[in-house]
Order: sequence, then structure tokens, then C-alpha cells
Amino acid sequence: MMKIGIIGAGKVGIAIGYVMKNRGLHVVAISDIEKASLDVARHYLGDDCLYTGDNKEVVKKSDVIAVTTQDRAISHVGKELSEHVTTLKNKLFFHTSGAHSSKELSPLDEKGALLGSLHPLQTFPDINSAINALPSTYIFIEGDEEALYQLELLGTYIGYKVLTIDARSKALYHLSAVFVCNLLCALLYASEGVMDRIHIKLEPFFPIIHATLKNIENKGPLMSLTGPVVRGDVETVASHIRAMDDMEQHRKVYKALSSVALDMVKERKILDENVLERLKKILEEI
Repeated sequence: MMKIGIIGAGKVGIAIGYVMKNRGLHVVAISDIEKASLDVARHYLGDDCLYTGDNKEVVKKSDVIAVTTQDRAISHVGKELSEHVTTLKNKLFFHTSGAHSSKELSPLDEKGALLGSLHPLQTFPDINSAINALPSTYIFIEGDEEALYQLELLGTYIGYKVLTIDARSKALYHLSAVFVCNLLCALLYASEGVMDRIHIKLEPFFPIIHATLKNIENKGPLMSLTGPVVRGDVETVASHIRAMDDMEQHRKVYKALSSVALDMVKERKILDENVLERLKKILEEI
């Protein structure tokens, strides 16, 4: 049976370890420099697992090693291990960063290791939510040709569906995730700044947010767009901009996203050129 080790007892490491173990895979060891993190890991992974502060011990016991540290530590782990082990032949190493390729672990290649990355396309605010979300999560993999088969197999145990991505595309892949997740949070936070002015909260807007996401899921963003730009309502767009006269950042965000909406309207060919030009002029005014 494949023996799996984990380097980094954070949210992602513990969550994928828990899911793999509950799907019947053999998680044999996990390491972290923080004892408290290992104590949390023990709560989820049980006592039949090695808990250690030494990454080399994880490698020694495992056939597959998941490096689930923070992104900035991945290359350090690879360098450290390459300096202290003689051979890693037939061992698979993968990290779980969405932003970086398997090249972060390149020092291990010289020791004979197979290298890859496996990224769950999901947001993980805490361990329990991560465990609950993983079964419906898409898993993106890349790496050595010899590593891809094992990564795909592991991905099927962890998530919903496995997709392969080119290593050179990781930056744009991660940027895509930032737009739909992190910047969505930033947008809604900015929205609260507008709501605060009239003393209402975000809660009443949840149904329209949910309905919009459902529409996007069913029809895509282009055909789900509604609102004043789609209607060609020049006066309403102008009134919005005037209402943000002393909210420079909000005004910039509104104009930038409304310009994207205007491009969408052009693609849908639903407004005449005169209205499009008037909207464009308003959105470009300082």
C-alpha cells in the first residue's frame, strides 16, 4: 500500500491527510516545527501516525510526500532535504501551492525524486470547512510525466475531479482563483462601505448574491449580467458616480468593473452605438 507523508501540519496538510486517510490511503507521518500544530494534526489523523519535527523522518517512512507548507517555505524544504539525503529514487514529492510550479522542489530532482504539484481549487478558512469542501473540489495537477499518473490517482481520492495544467500557466491559474475568491471578498467588503452610509448590513444582499452565482453557474457570467449598464441606463450610472464623489477608491472600482460590464454588453450586441458611447464617456471621466 502507498505510504503517504505530509510536511507541514497546517490547514491544507491536515485536511488532505484526513480525507486521504478516510478514503483508505495510508498516511504514515506528518512533520511541523510547531508542536501545537502536530497536536492538532493528531486530533484529526489519530495515533497510528508518526508526528515529528524532522522532515527527513517523514521522507524515510513515505513513498509519497506532500509538502503543504506556506508557499515561501516550499523551496527551503526542497533544498534542506536535498542536502541531507542520498537518494530519493521512486519517491514522489508534490506541493499544494496554487501559485508555483513543481520546479520549487527542483533540488530533489537531482536525487531521483518525481516532482509535481497538486492544488485543490478551494478556499480553506479552517480545517473543518476544508474537509467538508474537498469532496466537491476540483484538483489541478502538474509535474513530471512519470508523476502525473500518481498525482491523478491521489487527486481522485482527495477531490471531485482532477485536471492537468501546464507548469507555465500556474501564475495565470492562481490569478484566476484570486479574481473569483479573494477579490470577490474585497468587492463585497467595499460594498459594505457603501451600505454603511445608509446604515444597512450585507445580510439582506445574500439572496441576490446567491441568485447571481446560481445564474453564473447555469449560464455563465456574460449572459447573467444585469443592471444599469446592460439596460443602457446612462442617468443611473451617472447618479452612482456622483454619489461616490468623496469615495475615490469606490469610484475607481465602480468605473473599472462597469467598463468590463460595458465590454460584455458590446459582446452581447444589445445596445446601439450612441448609448454605448455615452456610457463609455461617463466611465472615462475623471
